Amino acid sequence: MKEGLIKRISRIISASANAVVDSVENATPKLILEQAIREIDEAIVEVRDQLGKAEAAKYLSSKTLNEENTRHTSLGEQIEVAVQQGRDDLAEAAIAKQMDIEAQIPVLEKTIANTDQEISELNSYISALQGKKREMREQLREFVKANEHVANGATGEQQGSSRATADKVEQATGAFNRIMEGAGVPTSESNADATKLAELEELARNNRIKERLAKIKTQTEA
Repeated sequence: MKEGLIKRISRIISASANAVVDSVENATPKLILEQAIREIDEAIVEVRDQLGKAEAAKYLSSKTLNEENTRHTSLGEQIEVAVQQGRDDLAEAAIAKQMDIEAQIPVLEKTIANTDQEISELNSYISALQGKKREMREQLREFVKANEHVANGATGEQQGSSRATADKVEQATGAFNRIMEGAGVPTSESNADATKLAELEELARNNRIKERLAKIKTQTEA
């Protein structure tokens, strides 16, 4: 993967979600959210592009490896026939070809192993970016709830001021949801199918959490 992209992803992942929420209070919420979400989505697209290339490279290397193994086996059968027929010259030619294949196989296997590692790394980057997006959404929800609580509990001039803040937050939330929907991420205003997909994703994530917890418990008891 390009070094620039790795640094960019590291910066996005290490950025404080609280800082993003704080910036919503002091800057134009829509612009801040558009910039943050767009950067994450663009990074995900780039990583997925690299992932596609890596998977294609693995497919081609695996295909070549299978073909070379098949040729090696076929040559072995031909060598036996040549020996039975007393054709040492043909047997030697086939053996020489086998040796060439044997020299190439470790290189192909190493290439596949390296590509597997790259694919795993790219998938982990995608998961991390998606996790950062979920974190941003959760921080925004907490921010909205906190301001709604202040608005509902205030009176007089304070209530008017809090209501104005709540209105800004509500506008920011609407802009955020539109941005998220445009990026293909379900929101509370998404259609039923998107909601079900989000629920399914959350269910799968919760199952992974429970599996990890069970594993930790097993290791602790051992």
